[in-house]
Amino acid sequence: MGRVITFKRVDLLAGLFFAIATIAIIVAFFTNKEFFEWAFARHQNMLSWYIRPLFIIPIVIGAYKKSYFIIFASIFALFTSMFWFPQPTTVDERVIGFLNFEKKYLTSGWKADKFFVLIAVVLFFLFLIYTTWQRKWKSLLWVVISGAVLKVIHSVIFGGENGKSIVKPAIIGLFVCISAITYIVIKKRKN
Repeated sequence: MGRVITFKRVDLLAGLFFAIATIAIIVAFFTNKEFFEWAFARHQNMLSWYIRPLFIIPIVIGAYKKSYFIIFASIFALFTSMFWFPQPTTVDERVIGFLNFEKKYLTSGWKADKFFVLIAVVLFFLFLIYTTWQRKWKSLLWVVISGAVLKVIHSVIFGGENGKSIVKPAIIGLFVCISAITYIVIKKRKN
């Protein structure tokens, strides 16, 4: 008798596909200079700055539903969204300055501060998923708030005056994420 393919197995395999695809995109991003420059040219479009924090919402939904597919497809979308939009014709000087800082930061070799940032990013995603999976709603809100605050602090400390260009998209994204999480919690409690 043939194997029965369950929904959970398909979900896990689809999640694994997107996890591997995310790693492949990140490797391509750092090993292919043309792709790296192309992506950053398109990342000058501020729409990508505003949409990226919003992917926290589908990650939370995926963790709430315990769906690996939704979680890892959302993480894939978050990482690739920096180059979804066309390169703009005009760009704010602070945006150009901040992206130049980010490009230099990402390609300047590994030092203690960069390891700390990498660990912080990984922990953010782990805590985001774990707190939702375990239905720890207050902790989830603290994870989201801490992530946004640390992103802004890191950008301003290391990016200087140009780093302030991230503040408005981060605050708007934080507000939308908190609103969405609050809605999910209220809806869950009513059910």
